[in-house]
Amino acid sequence: MRSRPAAIPFFTAALLAAALTAGCGSGIPLDEPIEGPVWRLDQLGGEPVTPGSDPRRDPQVQFDRRNGRVSGSGGCNQLSGTFERSGSTLKLSQLASTRMACTDPALGTKEQQFFAALQATASYRLQSPTRLALLDAGGRTVATLSASR
Repeated sequence: MRSRPAAIPFFTAALLAAALTAGCGSGIPLDEPIEGPVWRLDQLGGEPVTPGSDPRRDPQVQFDRRNGRVSGSGGCNQLSGTFERSGSTLKLSQLASTRMACTDPALGTKEQQFFAALQATASYRLQSPTRLALLDAGGRTVATLSASR
């Protein structure tokens, strides 16, 4: 029987460790643009959000790189504001919305929570090219959105 040199198990272990640590993080470069697609709300504070019958009325945002503006909908009301993105930092400011009453109180509550999550956003993480997590200053996920391109 032929014995293996000791370097082969070490090399194999090093490769395995490298492969495992490569899975840490999102694996998506931070320069991957979030601007352009419409990002629809999937989860809010860890709770899944069920899409409505009209996708145009689902809570959503869109980032416009040309003018640094963010726009979207909370479900009942339209929103707009500005954003700044640098690396993984994302700051939304000057957010304003229309003030129409929601006929469904549950939708109105979800909209208020969504707007609060946007205000609390301090950074983001792309979990895939079509999945965006918004994080607060403590690194907690406040909302998860999916892109429709």
